Amino acid sequence: MIPRRLIAPDPGWTVDADVVVIGSGIAGLVAALRARSYGRVLLVTKALLDEGSTRWAQGGIAAALAPDDSPQDHLRDTLTAGVGLCDPEAVRTLVTEGPEAVRRLIDLGTDFDRTRDGAIALTREGGHHRRRIAHAGGDATGAEISRALLAARKAAGGIDVIEHALVLDLLLSEGRAAGVTLHVMGEGQCDGVGAVRARAVVLATGGLGQVFSATTNPEVSTGDGVALALRAGADVTDLEFVQFHPTVLWLGAGARGQQPLISEAVRGEGAHLVDAAGERFMVGRHELAELAPRDVVAKGIMNRMRETGASHMFLDGRHLGAAAWERRFPTILASCRDHGVDPVTEPIPVVPAAHYASGGVRTDLWGRTSVPGLYACGEVACTGVHGANRLASNSLLEGLVFAERIGTTLGAELADPAAAPRATARSRRTRGGLAVVPSPEAGTAVLTSPGAGLLAPEVRDEVQRVMTAHSGVLRSAEGLRTAERELAALAARNSGEPGVAAWEATNLHTVATAIVRAALTREETRGSHWREDFPGRADDAWQGHLVSHMDGAGLSTVYESGRSGHRVTAIG
Repeated sequence: MIPRRLIAPDPGWTVDADVVVIGSGIAGLVAALRARSYGRVLLVTKALLDEGSTRWAQGGIAAALAPDDSPQDHLRDTLTAGVGLCDPEAVRTLVTEGPEAVRRLIDLGTDFDRTRDGAIALTREGGHHRRRIAHAGGDATGAEISRALLAARKAAGGIDVIEHALVLDLLLSEGRAAGVTLHVMGEGQCDGVGAVRARAVVLATGGLGQVFSATTNPEVSTGDGVALALRAGADVTDLEFVQFHPTVLWLGAGARGQQPLISEAVRGEGAHLVDAAGERFMVGRHELAELAPRDVVAKGIMNRMRETGASHMFLDGRHLGAAAWERRFPTILASCRDHGVDPVTEPIPVVPAAHYASGGVRTDLWGRTSVPGLYACGEVACTGVHGANRLASNSLLEGLVFAERIGTTLGAELADPAAAPRATARSRRTRGGLAVVPSPEAGTAVLTSPGAGLLAPEVRDEVQRVMTAHSGVLRSAEGLRTAERELAALAARNSGEPGVAAWEATNLHTVATAIVRAALTREETRGSHWREDFPGRADDAWQGHLVSHMDGAGLSTVYESGRSGHRVTAIG
């Protein structure tokens, strides 16, 4: 059984804000910067401010900035990569608003790499027919964007911050988001739990890659935002579409946790995928060969591994030369050398690993979820942009564009006094410069009804094992049913002690259960969802979306064809 609330101590303190933003990547920082015009903003992040997922982004941010490019061309490539499941209006919003949004990033101080004549340097990545990927520091784009946004936040003022805080659950008042509960790590076993009361909540919590044994995601990417949204009754869409990045540095069969990413931009600059015999196996499999969409390349690698019995393939960039590696990919070069591989003199061993969730908390074009007052942007959200497979480097752009849109709609919605949750008068004290009051009395929105218990911390490893074995790149009905049974058995592994490890294990289990249910329901191969028992091309009968929702009856999955839906199943 999936819990409706995480068991936690009663909040020991309360902070009031107009908007609380959860997450400090590009989506969270941009949303906070935009929201500060409309009232008090509190930014909550699970680690340090500069440790959001954005800083790990290597390749760049996609936008039609070149004279020979256009939003229409970008739209076409995005729709093709999404294999029929993109929302065309969401994509149109992304590609038409994207170029100016990137220019506003530059105005905030982002220093993108430039050509000799001063123009923004652009490269290609998989699925793109034009050079439209802006990058910084060679392969440190995310780190530069994060630096610029953090500097802008510091200069602007008006945004309070709580670091090392794990968000627990959404507070609801009369069916509307009224804040969140959270635990500030490092402040004791239990007394770190508090409540943030706010008129609007913006989820920008990033991904869920830690649901698998090997991922490019940082350790903190445990699906907290998706799990919170499910428990709050929000719609979550297309969770079966987990993108596996084709080229992750192979560290051995037993490698676990965050793995070093080898950016798609390396292939964009001319590196080739080869097998142990040196054959370019992607040639002939797709018109773009190594630069095909990511799902095609990941499947190509897995197929070649099967054909040859190899544990990995190779990315050969020796012909790029030492100077190009040092100038264009200094981060990747250093990472490879740290692991005993020199890309200048030898091919890089690579294998696919969990990378990006194309699905997530369902939103409209303004970032609004199905729960009033709750917004989502960035990887935690499903805006309709990515469909069944994200086009390379559209993720940073999506976080940027839709965070700006949330900022716009907050201005209108916060102007409505009826949107404000009811507050009670209390004496104030301070915590880190924030106005803090004792926790609300019984009967207010912060009371929790736990439902099922917390899972034991060791369940985390078991969830990762199950998901990697049965719901990874290759899937089948038999494997997914095995995963469903094993996850159901893990639900009985309760832990009576609230804490970060138990909360994260419970969130991972919740998200894994929803992914497996959606993957088992979708009986076709489409985009990043590859069913071995349905190996043919995408089926037109499945050109719709799977919406997950949790209520008193448990977790259900609904297939929406675009005109109607029908309930498929429920998990208690």
